[in-house]
Amino acid sequence: MQADREKLVKLLSESKSMLLFTGAGISTGSGIPDFRGPEGVWKRRQPVYYHDFMRSEAARIEHWDFKLEGWAGYRDAKPNATHEAIVRLEQAGKVVAIVTQNIDGLHAKAGTSPEKLVELHGTNSFIECQICGKRTEPGPHFEEFARTRKPPLCECGGFLKPATISFGQNLRNEDVERAERAAKRADLAVALGSTLSVYPAAHIPLLAARSGAPYVIINRGETDHDGMEEVTLRLDGDVAELFPPAVRECLKSDRGGT
Repeated sequence: MQADREKLVKLLSESKSMLLFTGAGISTGSGIPDFRGPEGVWKRRQPVYYHDFMRSEAARIEHWDFKLEGWAGYRDAKPNATHEAIVRLEQAGKVVAIVTQNIDGLHAKAGTSPEKLVELHGTNSFIECQICGKRTEPGPHFEEFARTRKPPLCECGGFLKPATISFGQNLRNEDVERAERAAKRADLAVALGSTLSVYPAAHIPLLAARSGAPYVIINRGETDHDGMEEVTLRLDGDVAELFPPAVRECLKSDRGGT
């Protein structure tokens, strides 16, 4: 394991345009629940599909009730050491993009710049109209729903929904294109805290690897990319215990050991 950690530091140090791909495993330390794990949210609550949300008042109520249940947790969650390490890498000029599956908004809270951040599955940080696309702050809408039990509407009459990608809803083309462009430019891909099982998101780090970049996976437990010939380095364990120390060592060596 020590040799693998040293190899990770070396890869981070040599990179000047890395792609960081993040999943739920980096945010559990901030109190954000895992949706697909053994104790995940989807084990006790079925998701509302987008087409049902758009055609059924009952489905909209169910979706808003589910989102209300977790809203305070998302609102109050704080970035952890992994989010902060990613910001330090960006500030050092070593990051081409942070592509995340997470909807918790913690990368933005930590200070990741909008220009570098691609939230492929959207974000709980805003409410979005499904007709005009206007985005607003979530607090007042959740308070209104909690009081009235009526899903809120936009001024234009459109249905309002947290700005996440629901089941059955297409990813935004512009987000996918930004992620793919970054992957093709990257000189290193690092997947953090993801089982790499949800597509098309999980093809992004593979695209970087197939474009010639070394590919590192850090995750506790198996991933769907384990054993692939594109994988340069695989570390099994808690991302928060493995990645931030490697970043500190990388940046220390970049500064000449000071």
